[in-house]
Amino acid sequence: MRPLRIGVLSFAHTHAIGYLQALAAMPDVEVRGTDPDGTPRAGSGSGSGSGSSLGVLRGRDLAEALGVGYMDSYDELLAWQPDAVVVASENTGHRALVERAAAAGVHVLCEKPLATTWEDGLAMRAAVEAAGVLLMVAFPVRFASSFARLRATHDAGALGQLFAARGANTGMLPRTRDWFTDPERSGGGALVDHVVHIADLIDALTGAQALSVTAVANRTLHADRARAETAALVTITYDDGLVAAIDCSWSRPDTSAVWGGLTLDVVGTQGTVSIDPFGPAAHGIVTDTGLPIEARYGADLDQAMLRVFLEAVRTGVQPQPDVGVGLRTLAIVLAAQESARTGRTVPVAR
Repeated sequence: MRPLRIGVLSFAHTHAIGYLQALAAMPDVEVRGTDPDGTPRAGSGSGSGSGSSLGVLRGRDLAEALGVGYMDSYDELLAWQPDAVVVASENTGHRALVERAAAAGVHVLCEKPLATTWEDGLAMRAAVEAAGVLLMVAFPVRFASSFARLRATHDAGALGQLFAARGANTGMLPRTRDWFTDPERSGGGALVDHVVHIADLIDALTGAQALSVTAVANRTLHADRARAETAALVTITYDDGLVAAIDCSWSRPDTSAVWGGLTLDVVGTQGTVSIDPFGPAAHGIVTDTGLPIEARYGADLDQAMLRVFLEAVRTGVQPQPDVGVGLRTLAIVLAAQESARTGRTVPVAR
């Protein structure tokens, strides 16, 4: 059996670094990337998952640093006839790349959020359905073992009826990819970047439909650098009575030992469970500077997600989270943006 051919379209998102590394390490995968709009950025580190100097690289420079094949254009990479691609562009570029991949008959793993407008999300769903290709949305946290145990506990009825949830997805302000805080390329700020992960976990856990969203946001943190909201609180009501509160802020300082983290607490009539998928870590202090050290040793969630996606590519069976999850989580973000803008509680589109 020949290796799967997997392409990575754009290195704009820093998660592209982890995807390229993970795919290159798989013996049954041949990976190539393209990043035609990529130019190196000054600085080091990242607020979205890479704390090394790799975070400043783009284009051929990044591919060569990682030892993976590189092509100069999207057309050239698609002409290579990959079995699937990973779309890791700026958020507003997702639709165009998904439509191009679907037209070429190629399966897609798309970075979150699925899109930045409802129109784009619906167009992406129509494109993959018309082409008969698979689309999976990159929500790696749902592949954490702690979340799997939470789901099993809930499915067994041990928590009773869930009535409240509290999630936090906080991180450093992205520095080596300034598009994260440019609404024209990202679609927004912290609301867009972080709400969707918690919304996906609740979607996977309960299957409940979000009814309304109330959100507040500001740009007090990093006001000199960011062009979008950097802190926000979001409250979501669901059709089964669940109320969820989400802190989605870029509130980690630049001196943070790690990019950020995610926690989720759920409360039911018979019990409460708290999970911290990125919690396992060794902690210390740098003697010379007094700055913290945190070395995480938990499972690589990107690898777990990629394995599920690749198995789907081999079998043709639709993996989760699918385009429907992408649309439902996008609808929550769009409602949160409108709520923060108007000061009103906003119904969630269906």
